[in-house]
Amino acid sequence: MSPLIQCQHVDFGYDNQDAVTDVNMEVDPGDYLCIVGENGSGKSTLMKGLLGLIKPTGGTLVTADELKRTGIGYLPQQTAAQKDFPATVSEVVLSGCLNRRGMLPFYSKKEIADRNMEKLGITPIRKQCYRELSGGQQQRVLIARALCATSSLLILDEPITGLDPTAIQEFYTMIRRLNREDKVAILMVSHDLRNAVEEANKILHLQKRVLFYGPAHDYMNSQAAGHFFHEKEQGRCKPTAGCHTVKLHMHKEDKS
Repeated sequence: MSPLIQCQHVDFGYDNQDAVTDVNMEVDPGDYLCIVGENGSGKSTLMKGLLGLIKPTGGTLVTADELKRTGIGYLPQQTAAQKDFPATVSEVVLSGCLNRRGMLPFYSKKEIADRNMEKLGITPIRKQCYRELSGGQQQRVLIARALCATSSLLILDEPITGLDPTAIQEFYTMIRRLNREDKVAILMVSHDLRNAVEEANKILHLQKRVLFYGPAHDYMNSQAAGHFFHEKEQGRCKPTAGCHTVKLHMHKEDKS
C-alpha cells in the first residue's frame, strides 16, 4: 500500500533559512501520527510543507495521487474571530466542500456535508449559530467541515487548545473512531504528549531535525522522550491497538 505522504531528506524554510532539515517520514493509509516538539522546533513549518503551502528547499516530497485529486482535510488552530463566526453549523460544514478538489454539483456537496454532520453527531444542532456553541461542539463542526474536503487524511494543528477536560476526552474518542473505524489517517501537531503517545501509532519528534520517528510505544524508551518525560515515567504508556499493528507489520517485514 503506497504512502499518502512521503518525505525523503526534506528541508523546509523561509528566506533562504531552513526551519526544518533532513526529514524522513511517511503517512500511510490509516496511520495516526502525532508530531511533537518544543516551541520553535519547526512543527508548524513542517505542517505547512505537508499541506503544500510552502515548497521544499531540499529533498523529495511525494504526495499520493488520491490526495492530489481530493485534497487534505485541515483543522488549523482557531482564532477568536473564527470562534465568533456568524453562520449556522450547516453553513460552516458545507463550506468545507469548497476546498474539495474537483467539481461537484450542489446536491452532492450537500449530501457530503449531511453525511459528515451525522458522522460527528451534530445533525441535531445543524441550524444553530456556530458562535453560540461550546468549544467541544465547535471542534466537531470544524472536523466535519475538514472531512468534506477528503476522507483520506486529516491534519490537525493543536486541536485541543482551549477545550475543557471533558471536551478533550470526547475529542480523542471521536478522532480514535474516525481513525480506526472509518480508516481516516490522522496527522496531529500536539503538545499533549501523554495522550499523543497513548492514542497514536507513530510519533515524530522534531527539534528542527527529526529526533525520533517510529512506533509510539517505542518512543517512550527513546532518548528523545527524555525531553518531556521524567526518566522514571519512560516506558509507562499504555500500548494502543495502533502500536501493536505497527510492531506486527515491522516483525513481518523482518521475516521476509
